[in-house]
Amino acid sequence: MKRLFTRRRAAAIAVLASLPVVAVTGALLGRAVDDPAEGMAAFVLGDFGGVTRSTLETNALPYKVVATALLLREERVRAVRLGRADLPDIYRQFGFLSPDHVANWPAGRTQPRFDRPVGMVRGDVRGPTSLVRIDAVNLGCATCHTGPVYGADGLPTAVAWVGLPNTSINLEAYGQAVYLALASAVRDQGAFRARIAELFPEMGRGEWLTLRFLLLPRVARRIDELRAEDLGPSPFSNGGAGRTNGVAALRRMLGLPAGVLTGHAEVGFTSIPDLSNRGLRTSLLYDGIYAPPGAARHDVETRADGVTDAHLDSLADIVAFFTVSTMGVSPDVGERAIPAMHPVMRWLGRTYTSPPFPGPIDSTRMRAGERVYGSRCAKCHGTYGEGSPRRLLSFPNALIEQDAMGTDSARWAMVDSVLVGRLTGSAYGRHMRSARTGGYVAPILSGLWATAPYLHNGSIPTLWQLLTPSERPMRFLVGGHALDFREVGIAGVRWTDDTWRYRAGYVPWSIPELYDTRASGLSNRGHERPSMGLSDAEKWALIEYLKTL
Repeated sequence: MKRLFTRRRAAAIAVLASLPVVAVTGALLGRAVDDPAEGMAAFVLGDFGGVTRSTLETNALPYKVVATALLLREERVRAVRLGRADLPDIYRQFGFLSPDHVANWPAGRTQPRFDRPVGMVRGDVRGPTSLVRIDAVNLGCATCHTGPVYGADGLPTAVAWVGLPNTSINLEAYGQAVYLALASAVRDQGAFRARIAELFPEMGRGEWLTLRFLLLPRVARRIDELRAEDLGPSPFSNGGAGRTNGVAALRRMLGLPAGVLTGHAEVGFTSIPDLSNRGLRTSLLYDGIYAPPGAARHDVETRADGVTDAHLDSLADIVAFFTVSTMGVSPDVGERAIPAMHPVMRWLGRTYTSPPFPGPIDSTRMRAGERVYGSRCAKCHGTYGEGSPRRLLSFPNALIEQDAMGTDSARWAMVDSVLVGRLTGSAYGRHMRSARTGGYVAPILSGLWATAPYLHNGSIPTLWQLLTPSERPMRFLVGGHALDFREVGIAGVRWTDDTWRYRAGYVPWSIPELYDTRASGLSNRGHERPSMGLSDAEKWALIEYLKTL
């Protein structure tokens, strides 16, 4: 069988496979943080064992090499010479954030300086001597779960909020760009080395020698191997703007092909949610595949005042294994990261709240919408109290099976019995029960206004279109978008070709993607029944109430 890294995200992922690297930083791995308030910092900065020689064969990347290659690629596009100060703009094209500051960073604590995109965790990978070392990065929790704060005009700002979804991050486009940029840059290794040294003059002698004699020659060979085998940067799509494909990545990490029993293609796309009130979940992920051992999985009401530290820790035991698909670690490494994940889950379960809706709210219409929500939505999505934003008081953990909701089945269908068996027989099985559920858990709606596009696969641009199926566009732009305060979601207009495009004059902050709902795994069908019989006035009132969550 070919080495695992031949089946992963980008050619750069495997560049250190032949280096004699034996040690790496990992300050949080296997070590619990005593103060739960440190959970947010760990969420943003923790590597959880994801920057190692092993992950350089799967997901991690040599930062200075990749950053320089992307800069050279951008110079060819713009036909101008660029510098290190241009790197944030280059990464921003793929939806990466380099915020001025984080609005919900703990008071009294020093904010990190984001000289690299938020969520891009770093480590100094070293070898048996000081002459073998490389500055490496991997994508951590905050890459996908830190979003821009929106202003009163609905436009994204340079301020970030940790826990909001990054609905513009495009890991597929990023992986493709890294592969193409490296393939071009290594054609002239002398010029490439000179440019790296110019951009990063602080690079030490050991890293320079590693780069010159080991790293760049290995990159060149690996690019040639991938071309010869016609593999390209990835054997499956990592998603698109604001959506990921973690189940496909998980299957590859565990050595499984796609859909052994179902024959389903690797299109298990999921949009990125807000992380409010996670402690009320009895299972995790959209289809509820993971549940703590010995506890009920679905259709069990939980209350905010009944969430215990023990329950949060049991969820953290599961979340630690999310690093397998997102960071490319082995299940055993994910298991060792469990203690460091406990304060993260306690922060999410007890402290984190999404920001209040930034636009106006009609209080009269909102109260009417509260009644609509109570009669039409609360049974599946939970009961909220007062406040700004409102606090989720109880959550039913309702599993909605495919026949009842009709949403795209690709995500849950990829979780077949072979995958469940492989999970059960690994370190996963010591900390959770895995199951194929045949549907999706009705999501928590806190922070809903910031999570467009909607449904589990991010296939509907606005809440109005979700509630009015006849208004759902066949195609739409997503990525770097503004917020529509009325319909709530991606600000746009419908063109005659049934495409929802950005309004004239708007310049998106990242490169948008054209989402086509006719593609496999991207259907915008489903969730029609809950809004059947509602008048337009009731729908608008309901949207006004949903702004307050």
